[in-house]
Amino acid sequence: MMVYYVALGIGIVAGIAGQILLKTGADSADFVSQLLRPSTLCGLALYASAAFLYLIALRKIPVSVAFPSVSLSYAIVAVLGHFLFGEPFGIALIMGGVVLINQG
Repeated sequence: MMVYYVALGIGIVAGIAGQILLKTGADSADFVSQLLRPSTLCGLALYASAAFLYLIALRKIPVSVAFPSVSLSYAIVAVLGHFLFGEPFGIALIMGGVVLINQG
């Protein structure tokens, strides 16, 4: 059973890393160059691996547990976006993330 929770955890981290890499690739001049940037391609690959790991986790973990766990990544990405990219974030966003996590 532990292997499924490990898959879920690694999938969450892969999804977070994928999102950050996709944001890194988003500063290209046009869509085609953005799509072909190494950071975008790596981000997409990490997203695909996150989905694959999530499928593995769902084999034994109830979706009522797995999905709220994945929602933690939204709050983490918001914090990373603030510190890595200088994106704005306020207390309402933090509170919304806390509410989502506590609902699980």
